[in-house]
Amino acid sequence: MNSLKDNLKQCSFSHIYVENRAFKNENTKKILSNFKNSKIIPINHYKDVFNRKNQDFLLQKKSPNLILAVKENGLIYKGAKVCESFGNEYFYYTSSIMNCIYNCEYCYLQGMYPSANVVVFVNLDDVLNEVTHILEKHSAYICISYDTDILAFENITGFARKWIDFARKHKNLSIEIRTKSANFKSIENLNPTENVILAWTFSPEYVVNKYEVNTPNLYSRLKSAKSAISNGWKVRLCFDPILYIKNWKEHYRKCIEDTFKVISPTEIEDVSVGTFRVSKDYFKKMKKLNPRSKILAYPFCNKEGVFTYSKEHNEAMMNFAYNILAKYVKEESIFI
Repeated sequence: MNSLKDNLKQCSFSHIYVENRAFKNENTKKILSNFKNSKIIPINHYKDVFNRKNQDFLLQKKSPNLILAVKENGLIYKGAKVCESFGNEYFYYTSSIMNCIYNCEYCYLQGMYPSANVVVFVNLDDVLNEVTHILEKHSAYICISYDTDILAFENITGFARKWIDFARKHKNLSIEIRTKSANFKSIENLNPTENVILAWTFSPEYVVNKYEVNTPNLYSRLKSAKSAISNGWKVRLCFDPILYIKNWKEHYRKCIEDTFKVISPTEIEDVSVGTFRVSKDYFKKMKKLNPRSKILAYPFCNKEGVFTYSKEHNEAMMNFAYNILAKYVKEESIFI
């Protein structure tokens, strides 16, 4: 699956399950047009496949199938406490895609979902209608790429493009599209808009190679982010999560310094920094799936239902990253 590093369209889902009610949706037709050789299997409900018992998440991750479905409830959620709101009063997130094509060892999705198969909810228009109702009451800041990497899927779904076009028409809406991909080229023909932030997650090359399977390398991400900036887009830099690994100071110092060798600090919107943290319930499942993981072997602290590093380590890591970033970026532009 090395092809995923650059272009998801080159990936081949051997089996695609489609809810009967999803077949007529235009997004379904667009997605299926990319997979002429896949076996199409009609189903009544995505949970019949996605929620089956005794699935092996890690095994499925090596060759996931695709499920196309219609989402009924929970179109928009209020932002989670472990996520940064960037000072926005009305903070939401939405998940039009469940699961990610990348395979990061520390990712909470493996503890969140029973299956590694990818679910795409094709009724995006229903989500946009729900957002319209919210915007009639007040402004909103919505993260659309937390439970997946929507830009990595852009070549087959076109969802990022639809969200951007929608945001362009609703000035009291701000959206963040977070990604580890190098796939800005999939939307580079669009004009930038003030209320869309493209947010790239950057990790040290050591972390990419060891813990972020199938993701583009650091330079490829930097190059993609730089292209977005050159095209006039607002870009957020994310160093999150910082992992407590051997020689973490050297790895993250180099990562930050290498970032600003490519991207000028005067060109960015802001910077987000965070250490590893995950829901207690998700962590238990992650640990069970991957008992030999060195990342998950740390003696985490339970802080109000969230597993995170000790106060001493958290403060050391955050202060270290902050002090380096403050050499490049104004303090008010660093969110921790």
